[in-house]
Amino acid sequence: MSVLSDHHVDTFGRLGWVVTDLLDDTTVRELQRWVADIATWPDDGPWLNYREMTDFGPKICRTENFTPYHAGMYQLLRVGRLVAAAADLLGEPAVLYKEKINYKLSGGAGFAPHQDAPAYRFVDTHISCMIAVDPSTTMNGCLEVVSGMYAEILPMDDVGCIRSDIARSFLWEPAELQAGQVLWFHSRTPHRSGPNLSGQDRRALYPTYNALSEGDLRDRYYEQKAAELAQIKNSGSTVQLSLIGDFQGRPVT
Repeated sequence: MSVLSDHHVDTFGRLGWVVTDLLDDTTVRELQRWVADIATWPDDGPWLNYREMTDFGPKICRTENFTPYHAGMYQLLRVGRLVAAAADLLGEPAVLYKEKINYKLSGGAGFAPHQDAPAYRFVDTHISCMIAVDPSTTMNGCLEVVSGMYAEILPMDDVGCIRSDIARSFLWEPAELQAGQVLWFHSRTPHRSGPNLSGQDRRALYPTYNALSEGDLRDRYYEQKAAELAQIKNSGSTVQLSLIGDFQGRPVT
């Protein structure tokens, strides 16, 4: 059964991104509680926590691989309407590929212009979404996207981000969201975000889906990511969150 309208699907096909309203107020409040709880989980668990240094001291900036350890998040991201919406956009049944929370707390850093696809392994087509846990605005570092530019992998710099001369030529559109709104974007849609310059935290949940016909590869993704991160030589100037160097946060020393 379809969750998204034909208009949503057509807009996604034309632009490479679309904003949807899929969560009710009760679910949004639960999600906010879940994210606050997960942020307190210790660093020595099977999930993955990352931290950055801000002008206000060290802060958590990301948690990954948490759905096996949180029943609510498992249901929301791997069973419910979000999976069905991903299937509408893919045109076939979908499965969760990976999940993360980007906290971007007050003073938190942004992300350089990039496409997600170069950091994702094993499958050709992924669909990501950003679920706004808190309102996402230009002041607190909302996502900015480029429309109609998802046909191919763009030329990259030496850390896997979009080459700066190409990024400068794009029209970047801020995707401001209310809490609970969902921004879907293709894994080749160029996007970036600025730092959180406000006094309020801006948390967002990012599940990524792939077509089930290509396999349920979530466990394999996290195994491969761990192996590749262990081999990456961090310059020491930024925190390595991904298999590309898009995050601009400072490491905690």
